[in-house]
Amino acid sequence: MRIFLKASFVLILCIPCISNCQNVQRDSFYVANWNMENLYDIVADSTKNDKEFLPDSPRQWNDDKYEQKLSNLAKVINYMNNGCGPDILTVEEVENINVLKRLIYKLTDRDYIVVHRDSPDERGIDVGLLYDRSIFDIDSLAALHVELPDHNPTRDILHVVLIHKKNKEKIHVYVNHWPSRRGGEVKSNSNRVAAAEVLKRSLDTLASTSPKSNVIIIGDFNDEPNNESIEQYLGAKDFNCGSETNLTFVNLAYKKFLNNEGSYLYNGKFNMLDQIIISTTFLDGNSLEYECNSFDIIKPFFMISQEGNRKGSAIPTFIGSKYLGGYSDHFPVGAKFIVKGK
Repeated sequence: MRIFLKASFVLILCIPCISNCQNVQRDSFYVANWNMENLYDIVADSTKNDKEFLPDSPRQWNDDKYEQKLSNLAKVINYMNNGCGPDILTVEEVENINVLKRLIYKLTDRDYIVVHRDSPDERGIDVGLLYDRSIFDIDSLAALHVELPDHNPTRDILHVVLIHKKNKEKIHVYVNHWPSRRGGEVKSNSNRVAAAEVLKRSLDTLASTSPKSNVIIIGDFNDEPNNESIEQYLGAKDFNCGSETNLTFVNLAYKKFLNNEGSYLYNGKFNMLDQIIISTTFLDGNSLEYECNSFDIIKPFFMISQEGNRKGSAIPTFIGSKYLGGYSDHFPVGAKFIVKGK
């Protein structure tokens, strides 16, 4: 196992089963993102600060709670895409490859493969990607290291290149979990700018070598669409679907943000931290196309808190050390894309 973890990418296969969604049309695909809020196993890791999520911790994180967390996550994932699950799912706050392996064993309606790399975050939380191997092949994987001004370790940016099996188009997916706002939004801003600069360098290199690349930039950015890191450094802005634009990247989450919607509740206000940004190659009417207005914040009724000061928010696993047995403190987001040709 340790050998595979050091490989360029890790493939974990899920045994497929027959369902109504096995024969979903291949003329479209659905992409979703979800910060899974501390998806830890119950095994101590001496290389990580995972003490909060162990059986002898104040939270008493044990196999029953871990198993309940996995079942809850699977329930939401299966709800996505009209009950068929996403074709590509990017995730944040997962401890290792093993938790994702345990998760996909519960997603039996799809033949998912997991792509993951360990990153240097102190708490050991990583990003990852699941894709349906009946729809996509993997071409390559790179982990982009982010060096912060204070040199504290943080999450890598995962760059996964997938190939759609129907029309052979490559899709560059960048999975992000940028540094938090701990210490205040202004004080911590330079950390997220540092992550944006790393991503921008990779995007610039890609543009110089393959200017018509299909790019999906996705994840929990810990910034909102109008913040400096996203709107200025990445140049990802609002747009009107169906109209011409001279932008290189557009932010699918922008209109929800302007409507005061969000994926994460903080101090009684929803923040649009979880976003999907796409290259405008998805708007040119060629082989892959964004389905206008399909971006959504995924809010299954069973995941929404119905009372208290968190009414309307996602039900988390814990509030402080109090166990709620919920899902995550973030709602997922998703969008649909149309496949043309071949």
